[in-house]
Amino acid sequence: MIESLIIAGLLAIKDYVATHVLTCLVPAFLLAGAMVAFINQQAILSVLGEKANKFRSFSLAGLASFFVAACSCTVIPVSSGLYYSGAAVGVAFIILWVAPSANILSLIYTGNILGYEMVINRVIAALLMAFIVGGIMTFFFGKEERETFKGYQADMDTEGIVKRPHLILMIIILLSLLLPNYIGQKGPYWQKIAIWGTTTLVLAVYAYKALSRDEISSWLRESWWFIKIIFPLLLLGVFLVGIIGKLLPEEWIRSWLGGNGLIASFLATMIGAISYFATMTEAPFVDTLMKLGMGKGPALTLLLTGPGLSLPNWIAIGRVFGVKKAMVYVVSIIILGTLVGWFFGNFIM
Repeated sequence: MIESLIIAGLLAIKDYVATHVLTCLVPAFLLAGAMVAFINQQAILSVLGEKANKFRSFSLAGLASFFVAACSCTVIPVSSGLYYSGAAVGVAFIILWVAPSANILSLIYTGNILGYEMVINRVIAALLMAFIVGGIMTFFFGKEERETFKGYQADMDTEGIVKRPHLILMIIILLSLLLPNYIGQKGPYWQKIAIWGTTTLVLAVYAYKALSRDEISSWLRESWWFIKIIFPLLLLGVFLVGIIGKLLPEEWIRSWLGGNGLIASFLATMIGAISYFATMTEAPFVDTLMKLGMGKGPALTLLLTGPGLSLPNWIAIGRVFGVKKAMVYVVSIIILGTLVGWFFGNFIM
């Protein structure tokens, strides 16, 4: 029994490393390092900082997150990079939630499988939860003092948020993160690798020609900081998810998710919050469960929390943002996910 559980955990790690590290995590870490090294913190503070207009900054964060096709693990370096560049805690956690739970790529795929009524409800629910979570995190941690990184910040005050060469660099990194999912999603995995490899080669050539050696060193140093504190915990979390998946009886899950009651929504929320779903994999999974009798409310909850949270996500958030922030965030999402599933299932859908 123990041996089979260990094998299940190792197989989960094998699958995760094989399909996510190069095309998802590597560009995410590079983007996070570039944000910390090159973004002007004072400019970020004026637009997305704690003293900025909350409605404007929350709206900007929520809408921008729809275009970031990231899973619950990949989004952590992106969100934390922005946070340590000066963005408000509420803004950082809105991105942490919306990008995996309701990005455009997953919404299009959801529409193809489950219909666009479910997509509309998913967008409304994700934004509603995002604003509430942003408000909760701001209430608890908005006045908290925090240290900022001491990355490359020289002579930036006159250049706006970011200098043009650094902006181009971050755009190329972002393309290396998004294009494999947008272009190569339906093809074999080697196509994703090819797209990632091409954009990464362009990135390397551009960095060599446009950046100084000190800038490159600072960028890679900050990227390495994210790698060493996040990546080992993601592997641990994926290992535990593999074990949990082996232990959970599938028939029990199916029998308890029918209807739109609070218990069904809560169970769907917890399944989503613990399990790991790569971007777009939640839709066929939910479709299968709905054909077996799963209610629409719990289905919506699982569509949100499945990609939006995961056990590896919990662990990494606690390491990067602190245990208190992770606890408040995860508990808030679980409560909101349960209530959203119950409300939408009984009164909207």
